[in-house]
Amino acid sequence: MSSNKRSSNWQGWDQQRNKITSSKGGWKIGEAVYNHGYSMMDDLIGQISWFQLLVLNTTGRLPNDKVATWLENCFSCLSWPDSRIWCNQVAALAGSTKARPVAAVTAGIQASDALLYGPGVITHCLGFIQQARQDVDQGKSLFDIIQKRQGNTLSLPGYARPIAKGDERVTAMYRLSRELGFDIGPHEALAMEISEYLTQEEGESINFGGYMAAFLADQGFSNPDLSRLMALWVSAGVQACYAEAADNPAGYYLPLQCQDITYTGALPRPLPKKPER
Repeated sequence: MSSNKRSSNWQGWDQQRNKITSSKGGWKIGEAVYNHGYSMMDDLIGQISWFQLLVLNTTGRLPNDKVATWLENCFSCLSWPDSRIWCNQVAALAGSTKARPVAAVTAGIQASDALLYGPGVITHCLGFIQQARQDVDQGKSLFDIIQKRQGNTLSLPGYARPIAKGDERVTAMYRLSRELGFDIGPHEALAMEISEYLTQEEGESINFGGYMAAFLADQGFSNPDLSRLMALWVSAGVQACYAEAADNPAGYYLPLQCQDITYTGALPRPLPKKPER
């Protein structure tokens, strides 16, 4: 690191020393709670939805109610009450030990933060469709784009699923997009075109992460926006599985006996003798 860079960093530390600054807002005691220039109690409470507030707090932009409704339904699509899903399983196991709700749900949400499932996947999906849009605008074909990913459908972020063919969530969210009056934007159009190509050539199609990323790219959301917004997107499913397990007797969820474990390690062997003194 150069001395100029180091000096600049230390100047920043000095400016922030023992002082909290925020571009988001704050509470002025006796006056108001401000949020990006809005008085929360006067301008926002009773006027906007929780999802509009979530986007405002995260991105600094207040979305219209259609965008907020669309995002809310994304959360519904990722909040399945199925304890076989690993983030839900973590919460169910915590519930089975009678852990407190905050600890259990937080652990379940943490378990969802992966690159193939959960908030982590949106980064790859959005990056892919944005790059693909640029490639098409520069004259590349769909074949070129897919071959660039070494011809492996599973290496196309936002396409195919490891267990099932197709994705019922895409059908539901595509329908909702049209019901809310959204036009098909350039990223969504390309995403669906790639999906049709893959369906014909490989029997695979777009998955929920791919469709969501393409739609929200057309709404102007960035990678940091989406990875932050989607941090809690599995939370309702996690809550359901925690609650069911917590309402049952302790240890009720997925109990195991010794004979349920198949041991494949080393065979029994004698302990080494202690050396004589």
